[in-house]
Amino acid sequence: MKALLLLIAVFLLVTPAVQGRVLVDQVGREVTIAEPLTRVVSLAPNLTEISYEVGGGPILVGATRFANFPEAAAKLPKVGSYVALDIEKIVSLQPQLCLATKDGNPKSSVERLEQLGIPVYVFDPKSLEDVVDAVVRLGDIYRTEALAGSLAAGYRKRLDIVARQLEAVKERPRVFFQIDAQPVFSAGADTFLHQLLVRSGAVNLAADRSGYPRYSWEELLVLKPDVVLLASMGGGFPERELRARWEAWPQIPAVEQKRLYIVDADMFDRPSPRLIDALEYLVRLLHPELTPVQ
Repeated sequence: MKALLLLIAVFLLVTPAVQGRVLVDQVGREVTIAEPLTRVVSLAPNLTEISYEVGGGPILVGATRFANFPEAAAKLPKVGSYVALDIEKIVSLQPQLCLATKDGNPKSSVERLEQLGIPVYVFDPKSLEDVVDAVVRLGDIYRTEALAGSLAAGYRKRLDIVARQLEAVKERPRVFFQIDAQPVFSAGADTFLHQLLVRSGAVNLAADRSGYPRYSWEELLVLKPDVVLLASMGGGFPERELRARWEAWPQIPAVEQKRLYIVDADMFDRPSPRLIDALEYLVRLLHPELTPVQ
């Protein structure tokens, strides 16, 4: 504690009052962005990922423990996990700005950083469109507006193509997305995974619940999914074991029809533009009969 207090005192002494542009973050708060901006700490893996994508990687000086994409992100100094931030480490990196997410970063940690004079820009993406908006906003923060705008336009075009493809879908498969294997967890109606499933032309069998509900095998036998998506390494199990747990129940239609699919968890579990990759992948997987739309 004494070390933290000393570090904070030094930080406050050497850090001048923030001057620069005033931007409004994704939750409607005004945040002053230093000019020039040279030291940023990202408090969530998706924000780290997007920062690199829009050209802000060179001024990132810290990220959270599971920030592993792109490869350069894994080499950044770590500031704890996004749900358990190391305030002392963050302060030691002397950031001019922290990038936070409302869904994950503790509110108390964000408030503490601001009390210490570190501006925090908060993101709260609730849809794929909000993810694209985050790309634009980060481009504005890093002053890479042209690159971010071009990327955002491309993402919007891809979302439009998927929507037009699905106009031809007549039957929507009933899908169960397994996030974890022991116990079995899925994604309810207020999650990104639900949105991905619906927008890929599927029926999410966990849509009658919220958050990340737990299921028993008795419930799964009643649900009878047509398709089961298994997050890679769900629960730490290898792919063969993930499949074997379901294959023990041949009366489930997805098992009988051999529609058990392992999907890359990294592509699905973060609100970053890779969710659009995941959406396109699901459309191909669930509707192989569709003709690609240009």
